[in-house]
Amino acid sequence: MHNFTPSAGRDNSLFDSIVHFSEPLKRVTQKKVNIFRREIIEKPVFYIGAGTCGLGAGADKTKKILIDYLQKNEIDADVIEVGCIGLCSAEPLVDIQIPGKTRLVYNNVTEDKIIAITEAALKGKITLENILAQHRNKNLTHWENIPFLDEHAFFRQQTRRVLKNCGINDPANINDYIANDGYKAFSKTLHTYKPEEVCEIVEQSGLRGRGGGGFLTGKKWKFALNTKADQKYMICNADEGDPGAFMDRAIIEGDPHSVLEGLAISAYAIGASKAYIYIRAEYPLAIERLIQAIDQAKNYGLLGKNILGKGFDFDIVIKKGAGAFVCGEETALIHSIEGKRGMPRPRPPFPAVKGLFGKPTVINNVETMANIAGIILNGAHWYKSIGTMDSRGTKVFALSGKVERTGLVEVAMGINIRDIIFDIGGGVENEGRFKAVQFGGPSGGCIPEQHLDIQIDYESLKTVGAMMGSGGMVVMDETTCMVDLAKYFMNFIQNESCGKCIPCREGTRQMLDVLENISSTKSDPLSRFKSVMYLPRLAEVIQETSLCGLGQSAPNPVLSTLRWFRHEYEEHIYERNCSAGVCQDMLTFAIDKIKCIGCMACARKCPNDAIIGDKKEAHFILDDKCIGCGVCKDVCRFDAVSVN
Repeated sequence: MHNFTPSAGRDNSLFDSIVHFSEPLKRVTQKKVNIFRREIIEKPVFYIGAGTCGLGAGADKTKKILIDYLQKNEIDADVIEVGCIGLCSAEPLVDIQIPGKTRLVYNNVTEDKIIAITEAALKGKITLENILAQHRNKNLTHWENIPFLDEHAFFRQQTRRVLKNCGINDPANINDYIANDGYKAFSKTLHTYKPEEVCEIVEQSGLRGRGGGGFLTGKKWKFALNTKADQKYMICNADEGDPGAFMDRAIIEGDPHSVLEGLAISAYAIGASKAYIYIRAEYPLAIERLIQAIDQAKNYGLLGKNILGKGFDFDIVIKKGAGAFVCGEETALIHSIEGKRGMPRPRPPFPAVKGLFGKPTVINNVETMANIAGIILNGAHWYKSIGTMDSRGTKVFALSGKVERTGLVEVAMGINIRDIIFDIGGGVENEGRFKAVQFGGPSGGCIPEQHLDIQIDYESLKTVGAMMGSGGMVVMDETTCMVDLAKYFMNFIQNESCGKCIPCREGTRQMLDVLENISSTKSDPLSRFKSVMYLPRLAEVIQETSLCGLGQSAPNPVLSTLRWFRHEYEEHIYERNCSAGVCQDMLTFAIDKIKCIGCMACARKCPNDAIIGDKKEAHFILDDKCIGCGVCKDVCRFDAVSVN
């Protein structure tokens, strides 16, 4: 067996295809390109989805079993690790390609299933149990009666531009990227455009920052371009601290060169010679991919001095962050790179004028960078041909929570929320009832069922109290308590507040106290009523007086749950009831005398000795001692404990 290894050196024919960007690939290179596109293979190829989600589902064990089998049976085949194709809930995913035929996609390929699937595939047969689909490729023979991947419900409504290589290409091999038009846009930029022209193209495309702010990217670049300085910087923000957001990590793990190419083009556009990628240290696989990609790009002369002979010097440095949520804010991030404590500062001056080390600096996030090459290669009109009037192009969403198919979804702006959750995501898991979707992480808000048909764009989301944020979508069903949800996000924000400004530091603390008071049995009704009436005013003060955007958006989860689920707050305050059965202080437990056989398991596990009763006789719960932990229900094997 031969394990595929990343290219150790430059492939001149592929490299020529970059330099001669304006010509069709020469015939002499076409065969090589087809080989790297794997349209020509001489032996079976196995593609293992080995992003963080795949590894978490056991892809490494599947790979080991597969390699052992191939070695034991002396089967000559390539085994390639790829990133996540987006359908995280179906991991581990394994693609199998045999010479002349299209790639087959198998899902849920755990270590106990890989051998049977492999043996059948090598004989030209298909194990239907785990088959998901086949890739479409006009240059290869299709399998009969197997649907194509783009016909699958999860992918049918997607428009994959940013994610087009994720789960397809080998992220550790620059030749894969180049063979699929990688670095053509960078070469075209250096050979064709002046910096101001690049800024203009990106501005005309309508691309808005995908990090949450939604500012026009090209316009931001122009600010830095027009500021005179002896040194300028680009920064790629890969910090991604929002709960429920993982698209930046997946893009880097699956297609790191798309980020580097975007960075190189943007650096040329603003006149920067150095860039930083700020990424949290808890993304080890993404960091490993970046280090590999940077080394390969240097080896190809795509980073360094006098790139492609056009006199452009550019280098990239990886800066690992400690995982502080506030460092997602521009000025706090800059402070962190400078070696200072990550805390925001008042603006102006804006970073585009005075940023890193006092020099003009542009900060864009990973998804923004991954969009740039496509815009340069295909033009501004191509990019803005989809989307809405004010929100152009596509957006990647991280779909998670109580939904059947979780993962990364890239769709054209303007699609409605219902289509993503019910058509692409397959609806609420276990046939549950939809309750709400938390949109945009802690800075966003909850959107209830009556607004599922709202189209997704920057402005429409604001009308229902939410925001695009980084693109996290957490689906909730009726087992979610909205008071508890608001408490979770406020606790997160309180813990992650840098503490520099009083409104954020103390205001969020008070909001959290109010929420805890509402769901506590120790408070009196009048104080609970007064406190919830106090919340909107407190939120308004925090929004108006906090120093940075994170503090200003901190009250959003509370305000949106109050707006759409006020009846749940009132239920907690007046009726002392949590209909979702989540808030422990409001739960009451009872033991069914008929079902209880007196095994004493609940009494032995109760942490507060609140259960009494003799052996082989029905037990009782002392309400005044019960703390609502639910251990009794968990350990009862006879379903004798009920919750109210």
